[in-house]
Amino acid sequence: MDRTQERPEPDLFGQQAVDDEALERTSGRERRDRRRNRKVLVAALVLLLVPVFAVGGYLAWLNHIVTDNVKQATLLPDSGTRPTDQEGNVVAQPTGNGTNYLLIGNDARPGDTGSRSDVMVLVHVPEDRRDVTLIHFPRDLWVPIPGKGEAKLNAAYAFGGAPLLVRTMQNMLGIEVDHVAMVGFEGFKSMTDAVGGVDVNVEEASEGDGKVFPEGVMHMDGETALVFVRQRYQLSEGDISRGKRQQAFIKALMLKALSRETLTNPLQLKDFLDAATSNLTVDQNLDVSTMRSEAFAMRHIRGGDIRFITAPFSGFGTSADGQSIDVVDEVRMEELGEAIRSDELESYE
Repeated sequence: MDRTQERPEPDLFGQQAVDDEALERTSGRERRDRRRNRKVLVAALVLLLVPVFAVGGYLAWLNHIVTDNVKQATLLPDSGTRPTDQEGNVVAQPTGNGTNYLLIGNDARPGDTGSRSDVMVLVHVPEDRRDVTLIHFPRDLWVPIPGKGEAKLNAAYAFGGAPLLVRTMQNMLGIEVDHVAMVGFEGFKSMTDAVGGVDVNVEEASEGDGKVFPEGVMHMDGETALVFVRQRYQLSEGDISRGKRQQAFIKALMLKALSRETLTNPLQLKDFLDAATSNLTVDQNLDVSTMRSEAFAMRHIRGGDIRFITAPFSGFGTSADGQSIDVVDEVRMEELGEAIRSDELESYE
């Protein structure tokens, strides 16, 4: 007997029904899996985008605060003004030699009349942004002021505001000042409090105005720091010693502002930027976009990359009209100007 005849004919329609049912179950699972995967994907995108939008919104908020606070004014001289030497010859400037910022601190107090520049710091940022040098210029340096004869350096500001001070410094050094920023001492106080105080190195002990400053590192709030940078007559070298104190304070504030503690604390960063820009006036050519780009380019700067020096002077003296003055070391000042102009300040000792 042919055993093949015993095999039942396949039930094609029944098998097709089974296959259709299995396919339906499989298709349903696939659709459910696709829907579930889409939900997971959407949820993941939401989780990723929420912080992005939050950070973007926060940065936009900070940008709005800074843009709204910063004031611009005519602080630079006319664009055609170039630095000249003592004979009146224009001093050529190399290209790609970094950027020079003049920081002017004004210590106007309630009831003060007239204007004065109590802090004059030239900040040189090299072309490669590898470091930064801050040069303190004592306010009693006896220098030629264009159109005014010889006088103390801070008299240039009293005579003609920031533009005349810029011209005076440009001619003294043979360099171009690219930008100017002015801040009141009250601004330094607010910035200090915004970052929770700063640790300042006190080189020379002193006391006064209800404060005592022992030698060594001292934590200071805004009010204490303001007394610290204002003291002059209590110090051994008067304005020179005060300048060194101002340098120590500015360095401490810069390091605290650039610290992880500040940069990763949204509220503290916001308070610092608000305090810094509420008291800030910049020149007519310095916009917020440029400031932001410069800050980003210098984001790797650390304590060891910040250098402070004092403009060279040969001693103390008395002017013909009886004023106590700081005598400029003309040879060293020329060397300083050349180092700035050629973007080689690291070689200046």
